[in-house]
Amino acid sequence: MANGLPNPLLTADAARSLVDSVDAFLFDCDGVIWKGDQLIEGVPETLDLLRKMGKKLVFVTNNSRKSRRQYSKKFRALGLEVTEEEIFTSSFAAAMFLKLNNFSPEKKVYVVGEDGILEELRLAGFECLGGPEDGKKNILLEANFYFEHDKSVGAVIVGLDQYFNYYKMCYSCRYASLCIRENPGCLFIATNRDPTGHMTSVQEWPAGAGTMVAAVSCSVQKEPIVVGKPSSFLMDFLLKSFNLETSRMCMVGDRLDTDILFGQNTGCKTLLVLSGVTTLPELQDASNTIHPDLYTNSVYDLVGLLQQ
Repeated sequence: MANGLPNPLLTADAARSLVDSVDAFLFDCDGVIWKGDQLIEGVPETLDLLRKMGKKLVFVTNNSRKSRRQYSKKFRALGLEVTEEEIFTSSFAAAMFLKLNNFSPEKKVYVVGEDGILEELRLAGFECLGGPEDGKKNILLEANFYFEHDKSVGAVIVGLDQYFNYYKMCYSCRYASLCIRENPGCLFIATNRDPTGHMTSVQEWPAGAGTMVAAVSCSVQKEPIVVGKPSSFLMDFLLKSFNLETSRMCMVGDRLDTDILFGQNTGCKTLLVLSGVTTLPELQDASNTIHPDLYTNSVYDLVGLLQQ
C-alpha cells in the first residue's frame, strides 16, 4: 500500500522510483505483451527502453500451449528478440516439477493439453501420451465396453487444451481418472487454473486451463498440484537462473489472482496493467482483496512517464 491508497496509480515519480528499485521485470504475456497473435501497442519501445537501462527481462506465462522454444518463435514473429532462457512457461514448470521430484523415467505421463506440455516433457526425458491426438478418439458406451488405460502412467498433467470438447472430455477425463485412482502414487498436476484466456485480440474467452482442470478434478474428486502462477514454484527456477533477489524484481501482469498474487507470494514488487483481463472497476471493487503496489493502463505508460 502506497500513499495510504490501496491501488496507487503509476506516476512519473513512481515509475522512476520503481525502475531504480528493481533489477528485473517479470512480464506476463497474454494481456500484457500481446492479445492472441497481436502485439499490444508500445511493447517493443518499452522493452527496448528497459533493456537500455540495464534491466533484466523475464517472461512468465501460465499459457501451456507452447514450449519455451515455440514461444521464442512467437516473440520473433512479433518482432521481439527474446531467448528461450528468458521464457518460463507453466508447461516447463510441469516438466521441472517432475524432474525435481525424481519422477521415475520408467513411468509415463498422461497429458490433457497441447504440444507445449508434450515438448517440455520430452526435452526433460519423460515419455508421454495423450495431448492433441486424443481429440481424435472417441468411446463407445455399449453394454460390454471396458476402458483400458496404461498402468505405467505415474502422472497426469492438465493444461489448456483447445481440442477439448464433450467427446474428448469423456475420453480424457476417464483416462485421467483411471490413472489417478488406480495407478499407485499417480500424481495429478495442473499447469494453472486460469478460468479465462485471450484466444483472440479483441475478446477474452471463458476457456482457460482452469475449465479443463475443473473437469478432471470433478471426475476424480481430487485437487491438483498447481505449478503455474500464483504458485511460487516457478520462482525457484528464476532464482537459479538469475542471480537476483525477489525484492529487486517487479512482476508485471494483467490478472490479480495469478500475476499479482504470484508477485506478492514471492516477495516481488507488483505492477498491474489494465490492458488484459482485470478492469479498473474490478480492481477498485470493495470485495477485491488483492492490491498491486502500482497500476497503470499498459506497459507503454512506463516509456512516457520515464521520459517526463
